Amino acid sequence: MKETISLGVHDKPPIGRWIPLSFQHVFAMFGATILVPLLTGLNPATALWTAGTGTLLYIAITGAKVPAFLGSSFAFIPALIGIGAEYGMPYALGGAVAAGLFYCLVAAIIKVSGTGWLDHALPPVVIGSVIIVIGLNLAPTGMSSAMNLNGEYSLVALSIAAVTLGIAVIVTICFKGFFTTISILMGLVGGYLFTLIMGRFVPAYNLIDFNIVHNTSWFGLPHFAVPKFSFVPILTFIIVSLATVCEHLGDTLVTSRVVGKDFYKDPGLHRTLAGDGLATAWAAFWGGPPNTTYGENIGVMAITKVYSVWVIGGAALVAVILSLFQKFGAIIQTIPGPVMGGISMLLYGLIASSGLRTIVESGVDYKNKRNLTISSVILVIGIGGGILKFTVGSGLNFQLTGVALATVVGIILNLVLPKGLDSTE
Repeated sequence: MKETISLGVHDKPPIGRWIPLSFQHVFAMFGATILVPLLTGLNPATALWTAGTGTLLYIAITGAKVPAFLGSSFAFIPALIGIGAEYGMPYALGGAVAAGLFYCLVAAIIKVSGTGWLDHALPPVVIGSVIIVIGLNLAPTGMSSAMNLNGEYSLVALSIAAVTLGIAVIVTICFKGFFTTISILMGLVGGYLFTLIMGRFVPAYNLIDFNIVHNTSWFGLPHFAVPKFSFVPILTFIIVSLATVCEHLGDTLVTSRVVGKDFYKDPGLHRTLAGDGLATAWAAFWGGPPNTTYGENIGVMAITKVYSVWVIGGAALVAVILSLFQKFGAIIQTIPGPVMGGISMLLYGLIASSGLRTIVESGVDYKNKRNLTISSVILVIGIGGGILKFTVGSGLNFQLTGVALATVVGIILNLVLPKGLDSTE
């Protein structure tokens, strides 16, 4: 049975649908995008501006063929903090610019060598397992938000998350037409209103604080910074980017699986990687954190079946506007963590389910010891928090963790294990 698609990659929705469809992508990415600058000392408004403009740059470079939203990358947080403390944040930004340009170098190599080797290195058993890891690797973050308040378990938080999730699921399953495509947005709004109303009667639910809105200016320019360049910061960020290039491979695989198109071939992995790299260099050039494609937004596409690059572009424009219209950005920051946690339970699970679907539809035989071994190792390393870490210099460490390490190990196992292994039976 053919899957129903609400909007294809090139479909342009009418304005009445376009705006809410774009806004739910903004809600999905907002928390993570502003969290990175808050953790590293960069400016959240600048991060929003560079995420929006970086996404538009990515869309242009990929020929408007890949619906992907780019937000702040968590992988570069240790390097931003370490280099920022040792050399100053301008040099950390310079290293991030260099990392983005390194992506472009790798993209050029891929363009020359082609992607045939990827088909050999990344068969369905590796692809499916990595996609599962990507979704489940995010799961603890979502569940923590859904169950905890101020770092402690809370039934109040769990009830808010449950209501939010319930609304999104009901809209997805029971409604038809346009409402199905904005199920994530309706879940967020419903969970927010539930928390707001309950907070009027039950003090424990009083989690929405509008002080940040009152204390924020209506309009203002983001704080831009000028990068500086030095050898050690550049080398450090390039080494870290080896891991994020692997993450890009996984994210592009997930997006391809969700949308039903092979983005490795069209527009080509070299263009998606170059788009990611130039968006990262662009972001750091203006003082924002490096960019990366966002699993949260992939999850939105998976549940709504809306793959329109116009919708993603609209979300990018909204992010740029929010970076200037600071009062509205402050309102979004009042969304309670449990509301985002409830939505995350659905979004992250859908990513993992896409990996299961890849394995099932590809006919991967788990009676074969080779497939069973590869998949098992990928899952344990990726979900279990495997880390490969060593010192780069000046007290800085290079880390290959989670998804990136699982991807690398999966590729190596697929290349070195003989294909004639016996069945497990």
